[in-house]
Amino acid sequence: MIKGVLLDISGVLCDGYAAMPGAVESMSHLRAAEISIRFLTNTTRQSKRQLIHQLQSFGISAAPDEVFTPVAAARAWLDKNGYAPHLLVHPDLEEDFADCRTEGPVAIVLGDAAQRFTYDNMNVAFRELQNGAPFLALARNRVFRDIDGHLSLDAGPFVEALEYASGTKARLFGKPSPEFFLAAVASTGCDPADVAMVGDDAENDVAGALSAGVGKGILVRTGKYRCGDEMSFCI
Repeated sequence: MIKGVLLDISGVLCDGYAAMPGAVESMSHLRAAEISIRFLTNTTRQSKRQLIHQLQSFGISAAPDEVFTPVAAARAWLDKNGYAPHLLVHPDLEEDFADCRTEGPVAIVLGDAAQRFTYDNMNVAFRELQNGAPFLALARNRVFRDIDGHLSLDAGPFVEALEYASGTKARLFGKPSPEFFLAAVASTGCDPADVAMVGDDAENDVAGALSAGVGKGILVRTGKYRCGDEMSFCI
């Protein structure tokens, strides 16, 4: 019996600025069945506040403690280890780092920076890594489905470019990091074997969750899904 459900947001519950057909009704059924729900996203073009507002605008209720993004884990690491973030992220995400320390040694924090992925910005980050800065990746997804319906480059290719150039391996804070899945599961009070992950990304959502010990992975054929994805990543 499934007692908890982890849900990706983009491509599963919404597509651009609209809810997926049946998403609101499905959420109502899960709530009525008293299934523990957690929303897991690698989306780093929106703050957590914006994500919650977007879900609520679709008619999907989401409490702050039900929404898991990579930012909280990255911030905890920065605070624990005494680093100030050098951000290479989307402007909308900056509010989630607003009260971080601004002085002292820096760590590179990379998300989906969109148009901020310029040569100059990448080169500044590269030089900081060469000087010994830790490298924090909020996600390393290859692609995402953009608002025009086509696939676009996500943060992953830029993470790998900096890893290749600097020789510094990034510390991952989003999916498919096992710690990310297990933190969400732990917050439900459920055993991982009693939880299902629902996503449109065969590699990061489904295969990642199964590798972390989540009991069931459900790959939906919406969002970034492409025919044969389930075979490519050996689910």
